[in-house]
Amino acid sequence: MRVAALAVLALAAAAGTVQAETAYVTDMLRLGLHRAADTSDAPFDNLVSGTRLEVLERTAFYARVRTPDGAEGWVKSAFLVTEEPARARLLAFEARIAELEASTRDAKAAAAAAIEKAERTTKEAEAALAASAAQRDKLERLERENADYEQRLGGGQVRVPLVWAAAAFAVALAGGVALGIWWLDALIRRRHGGYRVY
Repeated sequence: MRVAALAVLALAAAAGTVQAETAYVTDMLRLGLHRAADTSDAPFDNLVSGTRLEVLERTAFYARVRTPDGAEGWVKSAFLVTEEPARARLLAFEARIAELEASTRDAKAAAAAAIEKAERTTKEAEAALAASAAQRDKLERLERENADYEQRLGGGQVRVPLVWAAAAFAVALAGGVALGIWWLDALIRRRHGGYRVY
C-alpha cells in the first residue's frame, strides 16, 4: 500500500513539472459580410479588425454597411465600434515612428553636412584673413618706405638753383654755336679743296 501511494505521488509530481505552453488571445477579428439582413447566409466577404465602414442602415442587432472598395452587405452590429481599434492605431503609430526615424536620420545627415561645410568655410575665412593681414602689413611697410624716400628727396621735388640752370643754358648755347661754326667751316673746306673761302 505504501508503495502504491509513493508511486501515485511520484506520478503527480512528474505531471506537475511539465511545462505549460503560453498563448495569447488574438486581436484579429474576422467579421462576415452577408447579403441577408439577418446574416443567416454564408458570408461573401470577411472583414478584418480595423476595417473602416460606412454605416448605411442599422437595426437592433444588424447593420448594413459599405466597405472602402464599395461592397455593401450586412454585419452583426455588436462588433462595430466608433473608435478605431488599438491594432489599427498601433500600425498607424508604428508607420509614423518609422517616418520620424527616417526624418531624424535625414536631419542628422543634413546637420553633419552643414557642420562640415561650416568648418570648411571657417578654415577658408581664417586663411583669407591671414592672407589679408599679411597683405595689409606689406602695404603698410611699403607706405613707410615710400614716405621715407619722399622725405629723402625733399617731398618728391628736385630743386636746382636758378644760377646753375642759367649757367647750364649758357654753356649749352655757346657749345652749340661753336659746334655749328666748326661744322660749317669743315663743309666749306671740303668743297673748295681745303681752302677757306669767306
